[in-house]
Amino acid sequence: MRVLVVGGGPAGLTAALHAAELGAEVTLVERHRVGGTALSRGPAPVRALARAARLARDWESWPAFGLTGPRPEIDVGAALANADRVARYAYEGKRLADHLQAGAVSLAENTGDLRFVGTHTIAADDGRTWSADRIILAIGGRPGRLDVPGAELAITYEDARAITRIPTSACIVGTSDTGCQLASILHGFGCQVTLIGAAPRLLPRADHAISVGLASAFTARGMTVVTGASVDQLDARPGGMQVGLSLRDGTPRVVDVERTITAVGWPGNADLVDAAAAGVVTDRGYVVVDEHLQSSAPHIFACGDVDGNSMLVSSAVHEGRVAAENAVRGPTRGVTHEVVPVGSFTDPEYGMVGLTEEQARQRYPCEVAVARYDDLLRPIADGRPNGFCKLIIDTQERRIVGAHVLGEYSAEVIQVAATSMAAGMRIEAVAEMEFAFPTFAEGISQAAQMLVRRLGKRPMPVTWSRRPASGTG
Repeated sequence: MRVLVVGGGPAGLTAALHAAELGAEVTLVERHRVGGTALSRGPAPVRALARAARLARDWESWPAFGLTGPRPEIDVGAALANADRVARYAYEGKRLADHLQAGAVSLAENTGDLRFVGTHTIAADDGRTWSADRIILAIGGRPGRLDVPGAELAITYEDARAITRIPTSACIVGTSDTGCQLASILHGFGCQVTLIGAAPRLLPRADHAISVGLASAFTARGMTVVTGASVDQLDARPGGMQVGLSLRDGTPRVVDVERTITAVGWPGNADLVDAAAAGVVTDRGYVVVDEHLQSSAPHIFACGDVDGNSMLVSSAVHEGRVAAENAVRGPTRGVTHEVVPVGSFTDPEYGMVGLTEEQARQRYPCEVAVARYDDLLRPIADGRPNGFCKLIIDTQERRIVGAHVLGEYSAEVIQVAATSMAAGMRIEAVAEMEFAFPTFAEGISQAAQMLVRRLGKRPMPVTWSRRPASGTG
């Protein structure tokens, strides 16, 4: 069987290698170089910029640790060069192209734009064509753009990496994960940031405690956070631009900034390859798929961002395996995204997995516990006591159905909760685990012990760390 994989990001790479492992004759075509947004322009290089901003922030805590010295200066060119180094590492250091070819995958990179010219055939602008019995679309998405007068004055987060100097002020439009990460990085580099979103709160899909805690931290650090507002227009001004807003009550407001960066959605790329010409039903650029990742054209499957399901690298990799298996062996394996941990690059970081408290209470009888980081030794030792770990359990099954973490190392801490959920551990088993000391991950243990005490299923003493600090009563 011949399988054609279109798109070389995490989903496409995985799909191609897995299909070849299953015995198919596989070709992977990619309009740029393999790696995709995640490795070349997204999380990997952005994480490097976030690290630079975090190091600059840490200077503020030096005196508490007995350190002295001048505030570090930001070399934007060097910071961006380091981000490019990270992007190149995935491609060159890991030798992705060689890895594919060693896995018996025929690779065509830098093809330029691709489009369907038949139900089984994809063509490049230079006239080359590729045909197969089964096609897997892993073509990702692209940054959304504002649809208002003057929208061309704004740049997207992908364009932001081309900035050669940090603006003195910037407006970030969009308060979901990407917008909050951009705002945090720019503020860490010394930019005066205004963060604007149409939703009533930051991170509208997150647990309410995470949204409130992050907004409070951003405001305390000097950012301006405007929620429940829509952008009406952008106008050029000497040295920058003016952003016109409408607040929730209709009140107009203007913000004068040097730069505006948008993070307003991630439409799929199905329209760019004219998927409809192959009989594929799409919706806003996303391929409409069933539980087997099969499109309306039975021989065409889709995985990763282009199906609009779970736009995370880990989910893309999982979907790539499922799509390959269903394409080669027949559509029998379903895909679900139940335990998918999410970690951020904001300052402070946040992590989440499973249901929010609001969602959980609609489905289960629940109990909730919150372990505060100022009750743990490691956050105190590191000078980062602001944060928490929140666990939500179904009281009938006594299993974690949601976990939400705000503070240092959240992207790592949340993995502990996700693993416990995937293993189906009851909360008393989590409470009995012996965690390394002192760590931020002990927040999971603390919250679990609190829940076991409340349920009364097993004797559980109040740990020493939960005792009031000296002088607090």
